[in-house]
Amino acid sequence: MIAPDYPPPEPTVLPHWLAALLRPAPDSAVADNLRRGKPAWSDAVHLLWTGWVFFTPIFGSGYSLTWLWLTVLTYPVFVALFARQLLAPRRHAPRYALAMVVMGLALLPWYPSGISYFIFGCVTLRVCRTGSVRRYLAQLLVLNALFVGIALSLGYHWQLMVWIPSMTFIIGVIITVESINKDRDAALKLSQDEVRRLAATAERERIGRDLHDLLGHTLSLITLKLELSRKLFDRDPDRARLEVTEAEGIARQALAEVRSAVTGIRASDLTAELAAARLLLECQHVHLDYAPPPPMPVEVERALALVLREAATNIVRHAQANQAWVQFEQDTRTLSMQIRDDGRGDVQSDGNGLTGMRERVAALRGTLQVRSARGQGTTVTVQVPLPAATTVVPAPPHERVAALPGGVLP
Repeated sequence: MIAPDYPPPEPTVLPHWLAALLRPAPDSAVADNLRRGKPAWSDAVHLLWTGWVFFTPIFGSGYSLTWLWLTVLTYPVFVALFARQLLAPRRHAPRYALAMVVMGLALLPWYPSGISYFIFGCVTLRVCRTGSVRRYLAQLLVLNALFVGIALSLGYHWQLMVWIPSMTFIIGVIITVESINKDRDAALKLSQDEVRRLAATAERERIGRDLHDLLGHTLSLITLKLELSRKLFDRDPDRARLEVTEAEGIARQALAEVRSAVTGIRASDLTAELAAARLLLECQHVHLDYAPPPPMPVEVERALALVLREAATNIVRHAQANQAWVQFEQDTRTLSMQIRDDGRGDVQSDGNGLTGMRERVAALRGTLQVRSARGQGTTVTVQVPLPAATTVVPAPPHERVAALPGGVLP
């Protein structure tokens, strides 16, 4: 009996609003974990500490119907706030941490388990912020003073006034040290990438010196053979033709070696500038995505490298962005470079940086356009013309110089 051929079940798709809420921002804690090769849910393991929400009644007045309803109503809100502070941009994440603190303090009169929400808010406030340690400790001091004042007015035990502030300070210091170590590891990785880039640049320079030595030797050998053929032209024509043929073979071989060696070296300046821009932006928690640049003339490459450097500097100083992109497009006549960020935008006039960028592009007979709407980031598009490509056309067979054994031409 043949089983009926039922259509496969349709894949479940999350609603758009839920998918948007669960999508991590480029500079969020989840995005940082993904870039470091960690699972997106690795920070969710800290939710195991919320077991104290369910254990607190054991050490107090016991479980009650009020505790049950408040747990059912507040715990999902707390989990949602915890998830949002991991998924939101760095500049928005402290709002969710402070919301946990406010919720924990507001529930103190009826719900002692809300103290766990307060502790989570105080600790994650450091995870969200990238400012100084002193500022975070000052915030901890203010929040714990507020907690002690509310708890005293509600008649909580004095042991709680010592235990909760001590716990928040101890865990906060531990998280601070871990955050500093994580930032240092990220800076070390960027430094290692920079060292590798500098090593690659040094290797290209070494190849350039080797090419110089190779061409110097080869051209000297070709010159000697041509001088010898000129001297033998009248006395021994066959020997002169042989010397010319050998000089041609040496020149062709040297040309092939030079083409093989310089492949991929010409884009080194722009590639190095892209790596330096990523290093600069990542230190400011701005992630940069880019693709390798296409081959281009040296003068175009140098000008685009300077434009890219100035654009990266502007993003760091003024954009307040979370992510930036650099894209290249090339056809037979033009080369386009687009630098885009998701910052605040609203660039009204050209400063010294944009003016210098326009002058460099104008020197190449190119154009530079800036689009910067308020709240929609800034896009800088550079288009420069390329010189016409030249191709080597092989000579017809009857015009090629070839030698047979003995130096006799066909």
